Amino acid sequence: MIKIPPVVPPLPIERRYARDLPPGAAFGWLRDGWRDLASHPGPSLLYGLFVFLLSAGIVAGLVWLAWDYALFPAIAGFLVFAPALAIGLYEKSRAIEQGEPVSLRRMLLPHARAGGQVLFTGALLCGVMLLWMRAAVIIYALFFGVRSFPGLDHIAPMLFTTSTGVAMLVVGTLIGGLFAAFSFAISAFSIPMMLDRRVDALTAMGTSAALVWNNLAAMLVWGLLVLLLFLLSVATGFVGLVLVFPWLGHATWHAYRAVR
Repeated sequence: MIKIPPVVPPLPIERRYARDLPPGAAFGWLRDGWRDLASHPGPSLLYGLFVFLLSAGIVAGLVWLAWDYALFPAIAGFLVFAPALAIGLYEKSRAIEQGEPVSLRRMLLPHARAGGQVLFTGALLCGVMLLWMRAAVIIYALFFGVRSFPGLDHIAPMLFTTSTGVAMLVVGTLIGGLFAAFSFAISAFSIPMMLDRRVDALTAMGTSAALVWNNLAAMLVWGLLVLLLFLLSVATGFVGLVLVFPWLGHATWHAYRAVR
């Protein structure tokens, strides 16, 4: 009887990964990511420009459709899907590492060794993002009832000057934190791993979660740095994404290389 090998072999059990990286390792990833950004910066900045235009277009579309109630959940959900969107930046860092030529075309059409497994992971992250947006709407309805969103001009006083608004913020933050922790754990290393090796999506996501747990101090610092840089980008009207997104994308590749 002919035994057909799996299309994507699992990770070898004997493979060893880094454990207990120091918290300061995250700053080294940023340094190495900046070096990759500065090397052939044009394609990376164009990549960041595309992400900025995409983000600005989605925000403008939500406002134009009067779906401003979904604006804040969508901004938070961007962090969930961003690792999949940055795959072209991982490809550039990999090319620099291997001494291969860098081009925008290669970044837009990366060759992932895991093939369609990357698409599966991206679809899963997109589903998590949409689920979080729906959960945010339900949380709002549970606290304020089925009534129209007051608009961006009145949302801050409603949230911060009423007991109901403060309670909703606490509950929403806790639930949103669970979504963020789950998505961060499964995506921190899985997509770079599938770009670099032939591994199935579930194994890559499980390995990513284990690596995050085994290097919890460094990953907490890394997550905080990502959040701060993203909030700075939001404060600039998303223009900062032109620089910040490729910087973080390249740094994520070096985070993966540090633990593999």
